[in-house]
Amino acid sequence: MTLFHRAYGSGPPLLILHGLLGSGGNWHTLSRTVFGQAFHVFALDLRNHGRSPHSDVFDYPTMAADVVAFMDRQGLARAHVLGHSMGGKTAMYLATLHPERVDRLVVVDMAPKAYPARHGPILEALQAVRPADYPDRAAIDAALARYLPSVPIRQFLLKNLTLDPETKTYRWQMNLDAIVRHYERLNEALPATAVFEGPALFVRGERSDYILDGDEALITQHFPQARLVTIPGAGHWVHADAPEAFAGAVMEFLQEPPA
Repeated sequence: MTLFHRAYGSGPPLLILHGLLGSGGNWHTLSRTVFGQAFHVFALDLRNHGRSPHSDVFDYPTMAADVVAFMDRQGLARAHVLGHSMGGKTAMYLATLHPERVDRLVVVDMAPKAYPARHGPILEALQAVRPADYPDRAAIDAALARYLPSVPIRQFLLKNLTLDPETKTYRWQMNLDAIVRHYERLNEALPATAVFEGPALFVRGERSDYILDGDEALITQHFPQARLVTIPGAGHWVHADAPEAFAGAVMEFLQEPPA
């Protein structure tokens, strides 16, 4: 599978892996204004998301293998890897299954534990609203609002809309059927034996409950060199809620001299 990507800047390679129902485009601003000033950034669309191909195979080992294949096509022997949420769990699998390909690992608001199903209402809303039935984005937003009152969540989801060039109607760009079918697998814990010995930074939002204080022991069990940073005032979308503080913590970690 050939993943779609956007590239920025020059320097040592940095791969960015987005979260569930997102795309590499979610990271455009930080990639262009901050990370791309010091690194050659590759913001990927993971399978079944954005402009990357669709597949009925959808699990973390496969997504990690997609990233390795991408690195091979780009001629990248190693790279820094940053992943948010689902992308963070993908980055954990990549680092533990292919440690020789990862220099420094940054995981944003995701722990290596199992999670309860959190996205049921969102997935149900996306299934209930058929974009082709509506004339424009505003009408689709109004339809989603009947299920999802949160404006920021709807704005995030509407980034998945694309206009079909043949029918001239809107559709969801992600592979919604595959995501729904395999959603439970995305909530699984990292395998108990998975370990990455390299440098790792876990970044959480102060207002998020994805990484709890009690998760630190599990994190260091899998990532012995890990450190945990909390970004004040930020929720789960840490990079959007507090971009300057988030980018500062990441850049400091990625650019510090080797121990």
